[in-house]
Amino acid sequence: MVGRGTTLNPANRFERIHVAVDPEWLESEAGEERPSPRTEFYIDGTESLLTYNRSPDVGPGWGLNCYRGCEHGCAYCFARPFHDYLGWSSGLDFETRILVKTRAPELLRNELSSRKWRPEPIMMSGVTDCYQPAERHFQLTRRCLEVLAEFRQPVGILTKNYLVTRDLDLLGELARHQCVEVYVTITTLDPELAGRLEPRAARPEHRLRAIRMLAEAGVPTGVMVAPVIPGLTEHEMPAILDAAAAAGAKRAGYVLLRLPHAVKDVFLAWLDTHEPGKKDRVVSRIRELRGGKLYHAEFGSRLRGEGIFAEQTGRLFEVAARRAGLNREKFNLSPASFRRPGGVQTEFW
Repeated sequence: MVGRGTTLNPANRFERIHVAVDPEWLESEAGEERPSPRTEFYIDGTESLLTYNRSPDVGPGWGLNCYRGCEHGCAYCFARPFHDYLGWSSGLDFETRILVKTRAPELLRNELSSRKWRPEPIMMSGVTDCYQPAERHFQLTRRCLEVLAEFRQPVGILTKNYLVTRDLDLLGELARHQCVEVYVTITTLDPELAGRLEPRAARPEHRLRAIRMLAEAGVPTGVMVAPVIPGLTEHEMPAILDAAAAAGAKRAGYVLLRLPHAVKDVFLAWLDTHEPGKKDRVVSRIRELRGGKLYHAEFGSRLRGEGIFAEQTGRLFEVAARRAGLNREKFNLSPASFRRPGGVQTEFW
């Protein structure tokens, strides 16, 4: 389907009934692809917003997600299986059925105002991109940033969308109090490959432009090379790091491709459609990194893989980052300026 990351709707692992798209329907009588289905938005009536993550891989911390599901449609997205908990699919449903937490700014204000809250850093977003296309209309990320700036609450942002530059005013305000860091994800520098792999995300040149604009605005900015897809994009890591550093990024990280649950079905189908000649190599390399499997969920190895190729990828990253001048300084989010309504700065330690 035009503009979508997948045509699949893999079976939901929690449901007994499975609804599938008829393959013959995907093409019209003229042999042309049918237009992709319209995105549907649903109001998420959640009564809480901040969630605490205890993952040993990324470290403990708070997360904030204004949306569930993501219209970027990245074929590799590890977050797709979260839609299974909603009774939907990790495939087409994930990118066409978006839950919107319309009360997010209000809930955030309530939670930060609580005397129980201690201003530990918050991550936006840990599951879906806080600057996905829906944000242009709903503006929930911006409204949450307004709350965070008022409280001077430390926040980290991870995105692959140029839309982050819309909020340079708020990000600059947070940066003046050491309360923000932004990482821009770059998977590939090839715009054609990016268009097929991440159909509704910003193209690589726009992500590099976002890094430059963020850095020029005084916002601590880094690049996340993620996911590194063995046999497809891993060779691009040095070039990505060089380009990001030239644009103004100061720090960098990487994450290896993850294929939990039905994500493997979506990604393998993507390979069949877009990179059939490279599929065997990609799959073989993934298995070498995952102990013979397509995915290994153990903490400590799921983000980096294991074995000789995982070690080589890690060394490549370290050498390339050092050569590019990255990771020479740390970003230190500080709670020192945190204040509650009324402008009163609060002492915590």
